[in-house]
Amino acid sequence: MLDNSAMKLLILLVGLILILEGLPYVAAPQAMQDWLKKLSAISPGQLRSMGLVAMAIGLSIVFIVQKTALFQ
Repeated sequence: MLDNSAMKLLILLVGLILILEGLPYVAAPQAMQDWLKKLSAISPGQLRSMGLVAMAIGLSIVFIVQKTALFQ
């Protein structure tokens, strides 16, 4: 089970993700609508590939930060 500091960190990370996800909709709603229309024209396979690449990059960042001495 997660201890209090780990749970606090997890909740903070979820909050930060929501802030970052909502920011473009607040800053440029018309541009986001246009972008979402373009995104809906992309095939599901291409979207899946882009999602896998984004996940791999995110996993790499997490691994590098957690397992190396670069950020100590």
